[in-house]
Amino acid sequence: MTKNQQLITSAKSGSASGGKNLLPRPPIVVVMGHVDHGKTTLLDYIRKTTVASKEAGGITQSIGAYEIEHSGKKITFIDTPGHEAFSRMRERGANLADLAILIVAADDGVQPQTKEVIGIIKETKTPFVVAINKIDKNNADPERVKGELAKEEVFLEGYGGNISWQGISAKTGEGVNELLDFILLAAELEGLTYDPSGAPCGVVIEARMESRRGLEVVVILKNGTLRIGDEIKTQTVRGKVKILENFLRKGIKEILPSAPAVILGFESLPQVGEEFCGSKDELAAAAEKIAATDVGVDSGSTLLNVFLKADVSGSLEVLSQIIKAMPETKVVREAIGDITDGDVKEASSFHSAIIGFNVGLTKTGEGVAKAQKVEVITSKIIYELIKKIEEKIQTLRTPPPDGELTVLAIFSQKGKKQLIGGKVGYGIMKKNTRVKVGRGEEEVGMGKITNLQKGKQEAFEAKEGEECGIMFESDITIQVGDKLIYQPSEK
Repeated sequence: MTKNQQLITSAKSGSASGGKNLLPRPPIVVVMGHVDHGKTTLLDYIRKTTVASKEAGGITQSIGAYEIEHSGKKITFIDTPGHEAFSRMRERGANLADLAILIVAADDGVQPQTKEVIGIIKETKTPFVVAINKIDKNNADPERVKGELAKEEVFLEGYGGNISWQGISAKTGEGVNELLDFILLAAELEGLTYDPSGAPCGVVIEARMESRRGLEVVVILKNGTLRIGDEIKTQTVRGKVKILENFLRKGIKEILPSAPAVILGFESLPQVGEEFCGSKDELAAAAEKIAATDVGVDSGSTLLNVFLKADVSGSLEVLSQIIKAMPETKVVREAIGDITDGDVKEASSFHSAIIGFNVGLTKTGEGVAKAQKVEVITSKIIYELIKKIEEKIQTLRTPPPDGELTVLAIFSQKGKKQLIGGKVGYGIMKKNTRVKVGRGEEEVGMGKITNLQKGKQEAFEAKEGEECGIMFESDITIQVGDKLIYQPSEK
């Protein structure tokens, strides 16, 4: 066996074998590694595009599939996100792929996500090669990388093992052609095949709602031939192929295995990672559609109810899994697309906040959110979004402190509305809160702080030692020396 043939470290289960009508199919390759080690840059070079510069925060945030041609043969690449929040998407990518490229930066070495990826590759028994990237950098040290990989039981050729590796520069393209040669040889040795007369089956890798086109579902076909007009079904949804496009968004009449494609025709959004089939026999054997169930809502102050919105279903699924694992949170609804006034109204009925990943807030939605005091938390970077949610949970976990303000001046009194000035003796005083009115040793009534100013500027709160002006509504006529007592636990 030659050096290059030794790159196959294990047989990938699920490859078709036997039969007289089987034809070879291109390999499906997943690129995996630590954040910023060059996964997207490598695919950019291969595809001659600039996706990396368009990614928010420089991080690929949803799985994409791309088909390229090398030496007259096709290869499908799956680009998986590198940040730790997307570990479940990386796992799915590995399970879908026939082969993997483990990419490690020559200047940075093995990092936490590198170790996680190695575990995924081993668990899924995915054949793989190693690409040591950024060899063009002055501080590149491939030998150190080899040693660090050996500590993770990844033994490269020439370093005590038989796993093939290639030094590359995803930026300049050095070594990339040789890496692609490895992949094609690996595919040939794997004997990847499909049955052209079999039922068209594949995997959903993305699903999203497009405002102009409706439900778009990105798939990779694994067997058979999928054509316009075919009935399709997953475990949860069904439909009929009305529009079929290749990964370049060009309309096509049919797709063959290993090719990524966009399907329009599903009745509702399938779940990312679901298998789909296009045979009527397969449809009859598939599981019945899962009925949606309502979610109980807790309106208590110690639990954060959340309404999740995301740009695509893959991101929504990951975000949902992360938030459901957080303490003191309850996901009440999940949906795709921008945040609308309808979403805000629904969130208000659930006493929930709206969490939006990589989505916008419509103008009408913003107006309704202000009117109904629905908190909307959004971000294009998922780990920043998670941080905001954690901060929100912390504010719920820690009850606001009591406070007391001594009235120092009365500026105006018109009916129930009274403009007064005072100083916070301890704790905190907040806008839009109800407080007790104390006079001497007695509690004489209640009222509400409807506005609060500090230094002629509107403010949300005033803390201990600060003076402020307050618009106060109460049936009680306030006097200098009265105490406004804020006790949130007794509101």
